[in-house]
Amino acid sequence: MAVTYNPFRASVNRLSGKKPVGIFRAVLSSQSALKYRMPTRKKPMKIFFSGMAGSGMSAIAGFMSDSGHIVIGSDRAFDTNPSHPLKNTFRSRGIAVVPQDGSGMDSAFDLAVFSTAVEPDHPEFLKAGSLGIPTKTRPEYLADITASFKTIAVSGTSGKSTVSGMLAFLMNRLGLDPNFIGGGRVRQFRSPANPGNYLAGNSDYLVIEACESDGTIVNYRPEHSLILNLSLDHHAVYETAEMFDTLVKNTRSKVILNADDPNLRGIRNRDTITFSTDTPSHYKADNVVYRPFASEFSVHGTGFSLSLPGKYNVYNALSCIAMLAELGIPLRSVARVLPEFQGIDRRFDIYLDDGEHLVIDDYAHNPHKISSLMRAVKKIKKKVCYIFQPHGFGPTRLMKDEYIRAFSDN
Repeated sequence: MAVTYNPFRASVNRLSGKKPVGIFRAVLSSQSALKYRMPTRKKPMKIFFSGMAGSGMSAIAGFMSDSGHIVIGSDRAFDTNPSHPLKNTFRSRGIAVVPQDGSGMDSAFDLAVFSTAVEPDHPEFLKAGSLGIPTKTRPEYLADITASFKTIAVSGTSGKSTVSGMLAFLMNRLGLDPNFIGGGRVRQFRSPANPGNYLAGNSDYLVIEACESDGTIVNYRPEHSLILNLSLDHHAVYETAEMFDTLVKNTRSKVILNADDPNLRGIRNRDTITFSTDTPSHYKADNVVYRPFASEFSVHGTGFSLSLPGKYNVYNALSCIAMLAELGIPLRSVARVLPEFQGIDRRFDIYLDDGEHLVIDDYAHNPHKISSLMRAVKKIKKKVCYIFQPHGFGPTRLMKDEYIRAFSDN
């Protein structure tokens, strides 16, 4: 296989995690993409990140730093809170944090990347323009990065953070040495120097969370795509369906899709692979058993245990199982490591469980997520009190009726 130049891979690579299971020599040797170390860039780039505390920006900044580039950035959250934990994490990684007033920028920067939350008249935007520094928004730059890898894009209106983190974790444990840029923080990727939302590996695989909220999902050209579900969220269902359809058309190889979701039935390509719990599919979960904080099921006769509750997490796991199987990984090998995955932050976080009382924090913020969470909680406790914080005025207004239905039906 020809090795192509990758401008995003500099001379340094670091990857933390458990030792891969030692059963994949034959599998890995059959996959030419995993035979070589990614080509390196001799001269690192110097990149400025404005709005670096956001989940998406922090992941890209950390990824580029771990890939050997010089990263400097700012955020108003760091200015107002000097002891911000992410600020300390960045500094321990060698990432300089400067005030968000333009004073940290100079003409030596190769690129300035801006969060979409940073206003066009912000001093750092103006400073970059006056210095002639090329600029990109976070979604634009992520699309640029994905073009240099065999990208696996995880999409859907619910479950993207969990599935992208789960897939990256499983690939890491299975010895595939993936790159990962996510939105959620994988508990087992966290360290004093890594918030848990990225990995810089040595393969050409890159797992990303492909969010449809800002419409930039149509700019990705991934190798493989996972589409988990489709419901009302940031946009009307038909608008999101059009974006997913474009993503499918832009996908070069496999599309992994939930066959149980009626809103996805019109979305297909020539290499569509399906998963399900209720309807026939390529990877169907059978013999499903839901326990208070875990689940068990089988796929093609292979038993799986999942250390996460609820039917929605069975769907999440099935999508990863399907993707890994299509990459040539035996089901029994995936089954060995799946129970190790502990989830991501703010997803069914248990703050109290004394036998009588159970206090859970979860980021579920659209009606589909809320309903899925409620059904899982009801299997643990019959008497439940919910405290809901709406997520933005626009989405709340758009989904008012669906919110009411979710709470009244559950």
